[in-house]
Amino acid sequence: MAGLCAARLQSERMETLEGKAAVVTGGTRGIGRAISERLLREGAAVAICGRTAESTARAVQEMRPLGSIVGWAADVSKSGDVRAFFRAVDQAFSRLDILVNNAGVGIFRKVGEMTPEEWQRVIDLNLNGAFYCAHEALARFGANGGFIVNLSSLAARNAFSGGAAYNASKAGLNLLSEGIMLDHRYDRVRVCDIMPGSVDTDFSGESRKAVNSAWKIAPADVAEIVAAVLRMPERTMVSRVEMRPSRPQK
Repeated sequence: MAGLCAARLQSERMETLEGKAAVVTGGTRGIGRAISERLLREGAAVAICGRTAESTARAVQEMRPLGSIVGWAADVSKSGDVRAFFRAVDQAFSRLDILVNNAGVGIFRKVGEMTPEEWQRVIDLNLNGAFYCAHEALARFGANGGFIVNLSSLAARNAFSGGAAYNASKAGLNLLSEGIMLDHRYDRVRVCDIMPGSVDTDFSGESRKAVNSAWKIAPADVAEIVAAVLRMPERTMVSRVEMRPSRPQK
C-alpha cells in the first residue's frame, strides 16, 4: 500500500524547471522582467532580449544574483535579429526548453488616424515577431520537446476604440498559438496563451505615478501563472489563461 501511494504521489508531481533553459523576449522590464526573475528563481537558465544593448546589459546585471542569465539587444520584429539572437543563445546554452514570447508594442489610435507605418509596427512586433521566435525555438527543442508561452491579452477578444491594431495583433497571436499546437503537439511541444487584462506597467504610455494603479494585475501575478503553466505534468497542456483584475475601478 505504501509503495502504491508513493507511486501515485510521484505520478501527480508537478514538473520542475530546474536545469531548463528559457528565452524571454522583452525581458528587461515589466511583465517580461517579472517572468525572467521568476524562472531564474525556479532554477532555469534564462536568455533575454531587449530594445537596446544598454538596457539589456543593465537588466542582466541586476538579475544575475538570481541565477544564470544572459542577454542581447534584438528587435524581434526583424527576422535577422531573431536569427542572430537565437544563434547567440546556442552559444550560451546547450539546450532550449522554453520560449516566452513577451515582447510587444501598443500604438493606440483610431483606424482613420493611424498611419500604415504604425499599423505595420504593431503587427510586425506583436505577431510576426512571435512567429519568428517560435520558428527558431521549434528547430531547437529536439526530442524532448518544449513549451511556448505567448503573452496575449484580453484585447484579443474584447475590441476597444483606438485599439484596432493591438486587438488584431493579439487575436492573430491566439490563432498562431493554436496553429503551433496543432502542428507540433506530437513533437512534444506544448503552447499556452496568457491573456491578462490591465497590468500595472507603463506599457500603454500612461504615467503610473499619475493614476491609482493598485487595482491592476501586478507583473509578478502574470509571472506566477507562467511558472504554474510550465510546471504542469507533461500529459497536460493548459492552452489558454484569462486574467482579470478582481476589483477593477468602477
